[in-house]
Amino acid sequence: MKREILHVEFFRTIFDALPSPLFIVDDDVQIFHVNQAASGLLINDAGSVYKKRGGDALHCIHAATSPEGCGRGVQCHDCVIRNAVHKAFHGGKVHRKKALMTITTSEGQKDIHALVTASPFHFDGRDFALLILEDISELLQLRSLLPICAWCKKIRNDQNYWQNLEEYLITHHDIDFSHGMCEECQKKHFPEIDL
Repeated sequence: MKREILHVEFFRTIFDALPSPLFIVDDDVQIFHVNQAASGLLINDAGSVYKKRGGDALHCIHAATSPEGCGRGVQCHDCVIRNAVHKAFHGGKVHRKKALMTITTSEGQKDIHALVTASPFHFDGRDFALLILEDISELLQLRSLLPICAWCKKIRNDQNYWQNLEEYLITHHDIDFSHGMCEECQKKHFPEIDL
């Protein structure tokens, strides 16, 4: 029995040590457990969210539009969290979705780019999902940085090859170009032509 308690404490410690907010929820996104990182998203203490639906616990602005709360409002059918959990339960596999979310914390509201993951599991005769909310804002910001030569303006691609800016944009972003000439270049290179 003592060994069993140690195992439970061991896994609870690991659960709390994970840096991303983790929630254990049922198919109606009712919360059964949260880790330390998830507690930071809650305005109330973690104990007061037991069996509250996610939007109610996280103070979703849409949860307040219906007297029944989270999952019952008109906008709730588009909820990324609710849909991820639903797909995990009904598909029986992990579901991941990126989304721009407005979250409310004790410091106020802020927009984040989030990766929402719902992973179904069965325990003690019941179905649950592990719901993970990862803030990927910084990752997307870093991904949008392009290494560019300060002199010739070539872009270093993923294969570490320096590519002309136009070539890079055509191959990576399916952009076509039309060419013209700005007034400064026209005066510099063709001063005899007056436009």
